[in-house]
Amino acid sequence: MKPTIYNVAKEAGVSIATVSKVLNHTGRISDKTRKKVFQTMDKLNYRPSVVASALTGKQTKTIGLLIPDISNPFFAEIARSIEDQSHERGFNVMMCSTDNLKEKEERYLSLLVRQQIDGLIVASAFRCARLLEDVAKEVPITLVASEIPRLSINTVTVDDYKGGYLAASYLLSLGHTKIAIIAEGVRSNKPRLDAFRDVMEEANIPIRDGYVIQTEALMTRGYESAKQLFSLKERPTAIFACNDLLAIGVVQAAKEAGLSIPQDVSIIGFDNTILSTNTSPMLTTVAQPIKEMGAKVVDLLIEEMKEPKSYKERLLLSPELIVRQSTDIYKST
Repeated sequence: MKPTIYNVAKEAGVSIATVSKVLNHTGRISDKTRKKVFQTMDKLNYRPSVVASALTGKQTKTIGLLIPDISNPFFAEIARSIEDQSHERGFNVMMCSTDNLKEKEERYLSLLVRQQIDGLIVASAFRCARLLEDVAKEVPITLVASEIPRLSINTVTVDDYKGGYLAASYLLSLGHTKIAIIAEGVRSNKPRLDAFRDVMEEANIPIRDGYVIQTEALMTRGYESAKQLFSLKERPTAIFACNDLLAIGVVQAAKEAGLSIPQDVSIIGFDNTILSTNTSPMLTTVAQPIKEMGAKVVDLLIEEMKEPKSYKERLLLSPELIVRQSTDIYKST
């Protein structure tokens, strides 16, 4: 059976009223007692029922937001969009960055639920799917920029396969055949990598050994991966980096290697973050509709909070190729 507020009070050796005051941040409760109550809640895996709070007319007007990495411009921009859209609708946002660590996901999820949020937006790949499924029984949840197919949860994503197809097809159209790809090892990058492989296969162009690299979404990883590619006997003349952070790392490595962009190597990123226009040359990239994603996910969540539905929506938004100076027609010699 699920633990109740009575179980928490008994285990912590305090009154039910004290637990209630801790949960609702009312009354004069010592830090020692407050800490003991929270530790007991964690021990018993007790989560206050947001549904029960709603039935009594209590609404915190707060939305929780879990993102994997606030230092990644894509997630910073999508967090800003979600915050702006939420404020317009009268809600505050409580944001936590998980760093893609399971223990942080668990801790922050527990924290947000204890704060009696009205709903939760998850923009993280989220390793604790079972825990998220349990929380979804009490708290309305929507996913953005990430999917967990086995969970029945409203989801807003971009068509990653189409984005990968646009990038690879464009490089082929410029005359490149020696094309490499640097992908992040997360669920959203798999369709981008699959599209790249399909485009090359359709054009009857083999992908050369060492031309596919999977790594972390860090600028340093893009730099290191590009150095690895440039050291090959037949270096690529074009690189598709599956996010802008990786792409900027590729740009740095190319300059260090004395390669001219785009004459010696063309580079395409993915996301169209602020980074793409703050590098020289400016970056060709596949744009995700970040503002639209933020608006859609907030609207879906608020609808779910007002009237939960048995069926869940999976919105797939379309990406767009933005051509800038980091790509050019390749002239074979």
